[in-house]
Amino acid sequence: MNILLTGSEGFIGSNLKNKLENVTCLDLKLGEDLLTCKLPDNIDVVIHLAGLSGVRISLDNPAEYWKQNVIVSQRIFEHYKNSRILYASSSTAHEPWRNPYAFSKFSLEHFAPDNSLGMRFTTSYGPNGRENMLIPQIIKGVVPYINVDHSRDFIHVNDLCEAIILMMNTNETGVIDMGTGISNKIVDIMHYCKLSFSSKIGPKTERKDNKADTSILTKYGWKPKINLFQYLDKKIGKRIN
Repeated sequence: MNILLTGSEGFIGSNLKNKLENVTCLDLKLGEDLLTCKLPDNIDVVIHLAGLSGVRISLDNPAEYWKQNVIVSQRIFEHYKNSRILYASSSTAHEPWRNPYAFSKFSLEHFAPDNSLGMRFTTSYGPNGRENMLIPQIIKGVVPYINVDHSRDFIHVNDLCEAIILMMNTNETGVIDMGTGISNKIVDIMHYCKLSFSSKIGPKTERKDNKADTSILTKYGWKPKINLFQYLDKKIGKRIN
């Protein structure tokens, strides 16, 4: 089986590519612009992870999010319309009116091919994660502020990669959630880690909770192996204890 992985140098892609065989990687960091580069043929499965992420940044640059998340995906979908396609969506797509990032992911779900599977990722963490995300900030002990009314479904990138590989080998189509199915209040995580913080009420541009519906994943026997609090214990145990 020949696999094409786009966004191979990003957070999830960089963790996923080493778990795949017969994989061809495309990424802007490798010099390949998906808007113009030659797309390889003889591909059986496409795992399309390339694109822009981040709610807050999208508010300032909606056109670029549309181009990178929608126009690029349209090219991928059209070229590989006869291949199995799994593509990165987002839990934000449940409420697409809140921000340009959510709307871009919601939009691509609606023109994706019938044989494709959209993966609505919740909040992932782990190796190669963006330093400005909450879990890396907690590990460093520097969190500028938190939205005290927010809860998040945090999934370790290894668990997420296992879920992607599992679904790659099924016939599931449409759109599914990919998370742990467990929602944690941000305030509780901060208290657990014994960190002080400044409090804000979350803006209307962000979801209050992104808990995943894992019913399809569990149907295939998947369950998360890495617990957020055990992970934090290993990273910052001395501070917690």
